[in-house]
Amino acid sequence: MDECFQCRRNTNILFLGGAKRVSMAEQLVKAGKDLGMVVSIFSHELNECEPIASVGKVIVGSKYTSPNIDDELDEIIATHDIHIVLPFIDPAIEVAARCQVRHPEVFVPVPSADVARSMFDKISSAQLFEQLGIPVPKTYTAAGDLQYPAILKPRHGSASKGIIVAYNHDDLKQASGNIDENYLVQQYIAEREEYTIDCYVGTQDGEVKCAVPRLRIATAGGEVTKTETRHIPQLEATARDTLKLLKLKGAVTLQFMRDLQNSRFLLMEVNPRLGGGVICSIYAGANIPRMILEESIGFNAVPAHDWNEGVLMTRYMKEVVFFNNNII
Repeated sequence: MDECFQCRRNTNILFLGGAKRVSMAEQLVKAGKDLGMVVSIFSHELNECEPIASVGKVIVGSKYTSPNIDDELDEIIATHDIHIVLPFIDPAIEVAARCQVRHPEVFVPVPSADVARSMFDKISSAQLFEQLGIPVPKTYTAAGDLQYPAILKPRHGSASKGIIVAYNHDDLKQASGNIDENYLVQQYIAEREEYTIDCYVGTQDGEVKCAVPRLRIATAGGEVTKTETRHIPQLEATARDTLKLLKLKGAVTLQFMRDLQNSRFLLMEVNPRLGGGVICSIYAGANIPRMILEESIGFNAVPAHDWNEGVLMTRYMKEVVFFNNNII
């Protein structure tokens, strides 16, 4: 296999919204080095002074909702000879999926635009999960039917922004607009543990290459700051079933909760992209960066089911300082 990697020794990867994903960039560079490849990182951002500039080249561009975004990315791919495109924020996933259609020569490990779009409408996705028999918290279809306590999640929100826990009718006043149309309303389970499962599904053979549960011990602003890998056969099997039922591929981040009163696992959210805490799973032995590089040249990625339990990751802030837009 290594000889085939040498056929494309220089590999250019474009991050979409990878502003703070410095560790992931470093892991991709390392995986490339292990395979005899020279990996270069580019990142499409709204601002050139982002931490990712410490390990790659920042390309300043438009928002992912811009009507010109597709043309803009086409030009970047051509100019910088991009081989792989990886989205790191929710709005970029559908953009990446469209890019996949326009550029079959570029490896973009995401599901179709339709699937990506459905995952970010929380009301529609919850309905789909229920239809497929995937366990989810009790969902209230009308505000008048809800029972307290309840949790309200903005229909198109992300990163835990705008979430409301309502213990009574007065708490609902925090919600903006029509609750039935603007929020997914579900049973709030106070006694719970939250797990992230870092997954990779082969884009060629559809095999689940890894599904690594991590206990979310501490978070800040929707990002995990302390997490630990856990072998939980029931949860791993549920994750694999979920991936297959939803026909997902590439890197996927699943969010589950464990209802501690009855030990049931309930799906909270599906993000068809790499999560920030995936670094923990990589150190545990699920080498997703290598899987991406392997598949980018047409190989089936090597599975990683024998990963290490009890790998604890904690994160800290590190400064990247710019002077006149240059890193110092």
